[in-house]
Amino acid sequence: MKEKDQEWEALLDRLEAMIGKRPNDLNGVLFLIGVQELGKGHQFFTKEQKQDLMHIAVCKVLSYSGYYELEGLDAEGWPHWKLAKPLPFVDLLSQEELLKQHVLEYFEREQI
Repeated sequence: MKEKDQEWEALLDRLEAMIGKRPNDLNGVLFLIGVQELGKGHQFFTKEQKQDLMHIAVCKVLSYSGYYELEGLDAEGWPHWKLAKPLPFVDLLSQEELLKQHVLEYFEREQI
């Protein structure tokens, strides 16, 4: 198992210990980051809001490499991001690897 894969599994283990349930995949982790970034705690989210939370997470983690910049918060406190430079995604696997790398960086930076 590669080092990054081991780091990813260790992150999933930590999240399971924190929330009592292991995220199934990258999308599950992105959802958790989105909830964290929204800062409103646990609540019921519609399907559309869940998609928005995952988008918030993608923007947040990719902001570390300058792909997105925070524009600000709307009246309801939801963050809005703008694309700062083109995304380098070549294929789905490359996209997933880049996101996982940035998710790991997120948890390190945020000390979660």
